[in-house]
Amino acid sequence: MTSKDPEAPPRVGLFVTCLVDLFRPTVGFAAIKLLEDAGCTVEVPLAQTCCGQPAYNSGDRKDARAIAENAISVFEDFDYVVAPSGSCAGMLKRHYPGLFSGDPDWQARAGAFAGKVHELVSFLSDIRGVRAVTARHEATVTYHDSCSGLRELGIRSQPRSLLASVEGLELVELEDADVCCGFGGTFCVKYPDISNAILDAKTGCVEASGAGTLLAGDLGCLMNMAGKLKRQRSRVEVRHVAEVLAGMTDGPPIGGR
Repeated sequence: MTSKDPEAPPRVGLFVTCLVDLFRPTVGFAAIKLLEDAGCTVEVPLAQTCCGQPAYNSGDRKDARAIAENAISVFEDFDYVVAPSGSCAGMLKRHYPGLFSGDPDWQARAGAFAGKVHELVSFLSDIRGVRAVTARHEATVTYHDSCSGLRELGIRSQPRSLLASVEGLELVELEDADVCCGFGGTFCVKYPDISNAILDAKTGCVEASGAGTLLAGDLGCLMNMAGKLKRQRSRVEVRHVAEVLAGMTDGPPIGGR
């Protein structure tokens, strides 16, 4: 059930995402810490699965709808649904309602659900009013604006604002920060040569920034860029922005050292 007492902490369902669950669980733990520090109670429903974006982007609307029905059923009783990914949050918020066109009951449920969905950093900044964190990170960093978060959800200033409050951190802007990294989910599989050319340009901008750490809010983008930087024997570390904001950077960066 959703919170009825207006004084009660908001009850947040954390949509972990497949990549975080399977490849970078520390991002999930960082998200929980940030949400709890912002005064929320956080639950991680075990029945959650994928957001359905791979099926949706491949034109498989039947399976995408089945996945969406599960997500809505699992999360609709929470006050908010928060994901540490602009890509997954964009799918849940912008594309779920359209999957149920012509089905009034499910379309109403999908619309109500979509209204509760937020990407992690924008939720902290825009909904909970968080203006500063208590983390420390001695590094010069640069930030990549992932496509879905930027274009579907309007996430740009929020991560930069919170990063400005991290002690010891210096943010340098990335040239073409708003240009795709070449991942695009199944795009990099279907069009590897084009994807690799886009990625080459992106990692060139990362190196040119002079930053020692690359941050972003989507693990798919981060893994894509980290893999390329590692193959190029770059010294740039790659991390999810939530790890830095939560002060959880003791472990190895994405892609290893």
